[in-house]
Amino acid sequence: MSLSATCIRRPVLTIVLSIVVVLFGGIGFTYLGVREYPSVDPAVISVNTGYGGASADVVESQITAPLEEAISGVPGIRTINSSSREGGSSITLEFGLDVDLETAANDVRDKVAGGVGRLPPDANPPQVAKADADASPILVMNLTSNTRNLLQLSEVANNVFKERLQTIPGVSEVRIFGEKRYAMRLWLDPAKLAAYRLSPQDVRSALSTENIELPAGRIEGDQVELTVRTLSRMETPEEFNNLIIREQDGRIIRLSDIGKAELGPENERQISKGLAGPRVAVAVVPQPGSNHIAIADEFFRRVELLRRDIPEDLETSIGFDTTRYIRSSIEEVWETILIAFVLVVMIIFLFLRDWRTTIIPVFAIPISLIGTFFIMYLAGFSINVLTLLGLVLAIGLVVDDAIVMLENIYTKIEAGMAPIEAGLKGAQEVFFAIISTTVALIAVFMPIIFLQGLTGRLFKEFGVVIGGSVAISAFIALTLTPMLSTRLIVAHQGHTWFYQRTEPFFAALNEGYRNSLDTFLRRRWLGFAAMLAATGLAWLFFAILPQELAPLEDRSRLRLNSTAPEGTSFERMEKYMDRLVDLIKAEVPEAEAVIANTSVSSGSTTLTLVPPETRQRSQQQIADALSRSVKNLNEARTTVTQEQTIALGGGGARFGLPVQYVIQAPSFAKLRAVLPQFLDKVGERPEFSVSEMNLKFNKPELVIAIDRARARATGVSASDIA
Repeated sequence: MSLSATCIRRPVLTIVLSIVVVLFGGIGFTYLGVREYPSVDPAVISVNTGYGGASADVVESQITAPLEEAISGVPGIRTINSSSREGGSSITLEFGLDVDLETAANDVRDKVAGGVGRLPPDANPPQVAKADADASPILVMNLTSNTRNLLQLSEVANNVFKERLQTIPGVSEVRIFGEKRYAMRLWLDPAKLAAYRLSPQDVRSALSTENIELPAGRIEGDQVELTVRTLSRMETPEEFNNLIIREQDGRIIRLSDIGKAELGPENERQISKGLAGPRVAVAVVPQPGSNHIAIADEFFRRVELLRRDIPEDLETSIGFDTTRYIRSSIEEVWETILIAFVLVVMIIFLFLRDWRTTIIPVFAIPISLIGTFFIMYLAGFSINVLTLLGLVLAIGLVVDDAIVMLENIYTKIEAGMAPIEAGLKGAQEVFFAIISTTVALIAVFMPIIFLQGLTGRLFKEFGVVIGGSVAISAFIALTLTPMLSTRLIVAHQGHTWFYQRTEPFFAALNEGYRNSLDTFLRRRWLGFAAMLAATGLAWLFFAILPQELAPLEDRSRLRLNSTAPEGTSFERMEKYMDRLVDLIKAEVPEAEAVIANTSVSSGSTTLTLVPPETRQRSQQQIADALSRSVKNLNEARTTVTQEQTIALGGGGARFGLPVQYVIQAPSFAKLRAVLPQFLDKVGERPEFSVSEMNLKFNKPELVIAIDRARARATGVSASDIA
């Protein structure tokens, strides 16, 4: 007894089998994550090391080079990018697509731990993070207050929001834009230092010996034991001003005699501003391959809980939310699935012209699609644009087998055969035909899973979704469809008025097809000519059509990167960024939010636009207009970039330039000679409107040459001078 015969004779079993498919699919759906595209992010690890006061050359030789040598032995590394700048080093490691993020992070930590001994003793410990150092945040929340300054806002952002948000699953780090940490700043008067014959080294020595808290042990008695704590750390400006630097000729020299101490920000050379002025922002950076929608949902849930506990004068607002576009894209595809389902049902009814016969193949669509979610769950896939597009395409495929089964049984019932007998005989006749067509369809899409690299990671889920839905539809066509056909289809004594009205059209359609087929069979050579013409046209269009991974989409977000000449002060750069924000206010009325971050010699501005349906200009038109306008600001060069649809190489690649060249040379001197020539050639090509390089040699510096003999004679060491 075949599977179809068993299901025809046991309808309850058939219904239970279909319910099981739906039940498992529904359970699998609840565990699926939501992403924009399949996870194609490689494992990216960054190693950041601070070395305060050191020049870029010193950082390169004493920090970056030893760490690169230690890390280079980690297996699976695809690229290593390092940046040595004044005061710090950043090394970004990109691994192959098949490397697990946690495994890569553990391997890097082990190698870094082994290389720490080769670093300078006063360098900060290297920090290993599971994200690109330039990774873009997916959520930014602004913190503002009418009564608190940036120092107080930064304290709330760090102690309240960052502490709670950085534990969200999938979050790599929580950054604080515009952060101003509390620090005690000591201002020394060089003239007074000279008058008292003191140096900054003397002040540093006094601080290291007086501003310290060490374990003081405990006191044990017969009845009581006490822990001893020495309160030797200074916390207020008054305590620092009273710090004794030296006792000279019976006179005590305090810090207040040679300078002053005041409470201020630790770093005064960075600031973040919006449309309303300076503010502090909390930015969430995801791990590579994480579920952005799940992160955003948990973020908003926790922020809502935190709002109940924060002071009333604090106001929170969303600077930008990249998941808003992802949600809208997914919703549009869901709408497309619904529209496709309705159209398929209408077309089936138009040709069958009977509600009983229409409803039978329609059952195959939702059951097959829902059951596919369980296959996606087993394979570790997610709900994304490509998997949902696979479901859209599958809607037209999953009904084919059911219609073949239905039509064969329907014909026999119309011919006068009993429904059960017609079902058994009809199912037996098309059983292997359905199996063969199903295997053929699966054979078309399944080889996609063997593709390697980015293309394979992107379309693997697409192929498996279509293949899985077709396989489930074949199961439904061999079980549920023949059972329903034998129960719902009855021999018609007469047809409905709709059938009678449309029958002349279908009769004419059949006759036209018969005549065209007879004509074609008399001139069979036309088939080969048509095949050659189609092949030639396909090759021609493939050659002349432009090719790209994915077209740019209007995501309502632009990035403006500003670079000033090396050595430009922070104050001058801040003024330039203020003028840039004013330009955006004037030129882009569609701006919804602006985040302008300023540092020494550089700045970045993230411009969030209102949704596309509420503005007249497209994102491309706004970007082109801004690119022309920023050329009038001469103090720095600003480039306007749009977010890439699909980007590899870490989060920073989202707003990176689309074409990158890597120039290698045995020494920096050779690179210094070749780079200007290369940039001149790039500037001559009309295809390139913007060109940048990440290696700069024009940082101004003051070089101090030490006369060691005179230094030794005066009792001054090289460390004192440095």
